[in-house]
Amino acid sequence: MGGVNKMRLGRILAVLAVAAAVAPASAQWSGNGNPNPVEQSPAAKKHAARKPVARAAAKKPEVTAPKPAEVKPATKTEEAKASPAAQEPVKKKDEAKAAPSLAPSPELANISPADRLKIQSALFWSGDYATAAKDGGAMEDAIRSFQKRNKAKVTGVLTSEQRTELLGAANSHEQEFGWNVVVDPATGIRIGLPTKLVPNAQNAERGTRWSSPHGEVQVETFHVKNANLQMLFDEEKKKPNRTIERAALADDGFIVSGMQGLKYYIVRAKQRDGEVRGFTLYYDQMMEGIVAPVMVAMASAFSPFPERQVPFAALAKTVEYGTGLVVSAQGHIVTAQRVAQGCNIIVADGLGNAERVAVDEESGLALLRVYGARKLKVLPLAREAAKAGEITLVGIPDPQEQSGAKALTEIKGKLSDSAAIAFARSVPTAGLGGAAALDAKGQFTGIMATSSFALASAEPTLPPVRLISAATIRDFLDKQHVPAAATANGDARASLVRIICVRQ
Repeated sequence: MGGVNKMRLGRILAVLAVAAAVAPASAQWSGNGNPNPVEQSPAAKKHAARKPVARAAAKKPEVTAPKPAEVKPATKTEEAKASPAAQEPVKKKDEAKAAPSLAPSPELANISPADRLKIQSALFWSGDYATAAKDGGAMEDAIRSFQKRNKAKVTGVLTSEQRTELLGAANSHEQEFGWNVVVDPATGIRIGLPTKLVPNAQNAERGTRWSSPHGEVQVETFHVKNANLQMLFDEEKKKPNRTIERAALADDGFIVSGMQGLKYYIVRAKQRDGEVRGFTLYYDQMMEGIVAPVMVAMASAFSPFPERQVPFAALAKTVEYGTGLVVSAQGHIVTAQRVAQGCNIIVADGLGNAERVAVDEESGLALLRVYGARKLKVLPLAREAAKAGEITLVGIPDPQEQSGAKALTEIKGKLSDSAAIAFARSVPTAGLGGAAALDAKGQFTGIMATSSFALASAEPTLPPVRLISAATIRDFLDKQHVPAAATANGDARASLVRIICVRQ
């Protein structure tokens, strides 16, 4: 690599060093090894002096740094021999966590959902979120960091002037970069995306790929179940045409960076309960000045196993999957509106092509119909109101999740009085739009719908994941003159069908 390229890469690695330095505090990096030994380099100090938020972040390791004996990176042999028992305390801690709260804290209750999302996005961009104690309830801590960094009274509650400042910053970043913090349905990862830089979305081998029109910038998420962290680490280092400038492996994750062909790249990954989730950022050398601030923001927003949900990424892939529910012997199928949005062709897997009969934007429902199908398993719908409590979501994941199969999967969740759904743990949701929700007694109570950041901006009262109740579905079907099923009882699992949306 030439001297100029090395100098450029050094500046970018300095940015990453500052971002990585705050990771232990935000539970994004908790390995025993030092994930970025270059974080005290002159380039990193220069960047810290230039950017106040980076300066605050870089000081964090001085308070929490382990003893020198603990900083020594683990060898490949030691990593390969790490026993599951060594991970057990962390696993138990994770399992002991309760489902995330569906309501904002009292300190944030006076902020609208739309403004709360924008403030959170601005705090991610500034890096204040990365200094927070934990992912699930970190916003108050991030506000305290913002206040401390600006030498204001530290309360965890925004003044009107501070709120105006943060909302202004959020709007500025959104206008310039299309910056939004979202969950990738294919992997369950929370990630910050500069959507104006990477407007195109498509399926990747292990997740989703966002890219610029000509491929100058690419962001690719991935997740691997039952993964061997050491093997994945080695796999990333051995990819064709890669030059390794930085490679660090910890107990629960790794970072790899360098050059691949004519592009810079950075890979960040973390492991929990045998699953590895992460993302790779690629960008052309000429994009360095544009991408550098985005990289810091992405590192701050990245959460491989988020505890609190944010809106889902609006993908509009060429081929997208969802779940539908057969509700009449005449071939009517109900699903979430997003599943059938913008489709040129809709297929009900195993039943044939489907016609989009009606859409109700207010409720978020779509009605499809297949013709000529026989012996359909129809689900009768009650009009009882959904009750808050534990629920089970049953749907058909994206084929990518199950090697092309179409088996049902079940996810545990909790329903609030406001119809918001919180998952018991972070899971990929690709293909589960329109999944059936069953109450504690196994009775059908509605279907699952998800909201993207675009929809959340227009309808701020909609939670990222919500229930459309059986009563709402029945009213929608009555308006479309769809007859109720003749039988009194039915099995929701038997009535589910995969919906395939094909766009141009």
